[in-house]
Amino acid sequence: MMIIAIIVGCVLGVVIGILTPTIPYTVSQYLAIAIVAALDSVFGGIASNIKKNFDMKVFISGFFVNAILAMLLTYLGEKLNVDIYLAAIIVFVGRMFNNLGIIRRYYLSKFSEKRKQNKK
Repeated sequence: MMIIAIIVGCVLGVVIGILTPTIPYTVSQYLAIAIVAALDSVFGGIASNIKKNFDMKVFISGFFVNAILAMLLTYLGEKLNVDIYLAAIIVFVGRMFNNLGIIRRYYLSKFSEKRKQNKK
């Protein structure tokens, strides 16, 4: 199920990239923060799947709510002439690195266990 969603997302991204190859400067900040928020949700979903507590409802709601909140912060910061979106980027990127660390440790331990079994 998750593999199908990844494949559909990649195909959709390629098709959208072909149809609209350039992003207007006025929306580039919004798109950048939405991508960071979405990547945070994806890494969080993979990490929770590794921990065996993945919930699709939490993943989908987090995916969209995080992206919308981040874009709203960007909009508010733009209106106040303050770079509030930087706070969202710091939080999302920090969580991405934490989740990536969980994923990395899981696969490293799996790899080392497999090597130990092959040596026996």
